[in-house]
Amino acid sequence: MNILIWHVHGSWATSFVQGPHTYLVPVTPDRGPDGLGRATSWQWPPHVREVTPERLREESVDLVVLQRPHEVELATAWTGRRPGTDVPAVYVEHNSPDASAAATRHPLADRDDIPLVHVTHFNRLMWDNGRAPTTVIEHGIIDPGPLWTGEERRAAVVVNDPVRRGRTTGTDLLPRFARSAPLDVFGMRTGELADHLGLPADRCRARDLPQGELHPAMARCRLYLHPVRWTSLGLSLLEAMFLGMPVVALDTTEVREAVPDDAGVVSNRLDVLDEAVRTFLADADCAAVAGQRARSAAQARYGVQRFLDDWEQLTKEVTR
Repeated sequence: MNILIWHVHGSWATSFVQGPHTYLVPVTPDRGPDGLGRATSWQWPPHVREVTPERLREESVDLVVLQRPHEVELATAWTGRRPGTDVPAVYVEHNSPDASAAATRHPLADRDDIPLVHVTHFNRLMWDNGRAPTTVIEHGIIDPGPLWTGEERRAAVVVNDPVRRGRTTGTDLLPRFARSAPLDVFGMRTGELADHLGLPADRCRARDLPQGELHPAMARCRLYLHPVRWTSLGLSLLEAMFLGMPVVALDTTEVREAVPDDAGVVSNRLDVLDEAVRTFLADADCAAVAGQRARSAAQARYGVQRFLDDWEQLTKEVTR
């Protein structure tokens, strides 16, 4: 089949396009948010084709995968076909609701012709989905391999825009954790974080690295710290588990489902998390055992083949 999908979330899309279809990815001259085209930071297979908006009307499209509300109108304008009416479509909701979960209605809640696909069971529960048919397809991770060495007695944190996102991603908690372990904070726009938090550079080291260097650098850290209060289940957390890293995380959103008890420490008690960070920092053998269990759990639940199988089943149902 030919599947139209916008390049929105590079990590998720990298797993998605490993499937057996042809993926049509819009590209515009400025390569802006609606026309990024093929990824440059990830390796995508050759059956991912860039297509300009002008050419989309001439393409055969069997399924539209929507990820943002305005893509419904964008797909209609660019293809001449209405998603859910003239061409089968699904909508992937990557996020938890931003405001009050009890009062947040999904943009597709009043439609029953476009299935709504959530990436976690927590997200499906928290969104008001209205009459939209819903399902959950959990993340699938391309295995980076057991790269963990833990040779650096530091805690890895992965977050983009930590200054702007603030309490949502637990940025305000980092000074406290930095007292228990020096932090390597990986992600975009992390350069001003240490100054923003009033931390010495060696206690909060910014690591804005190319995608190809990210996993080996993370794996040199002794543990993975996940201080996120309210976002969807982060792919970086699952990637850290695949690397074989022990996890210390807030017990929020879907984290408890993803991280078993023997793969690290999950709690909302900051004193418990502080102690876990110090324990893993001091005991490399303990960290190694927890990391091995984290990797086994991630492989069992979040493997890319299971993800692709789930999507293949849904694709057949929607386009039948």
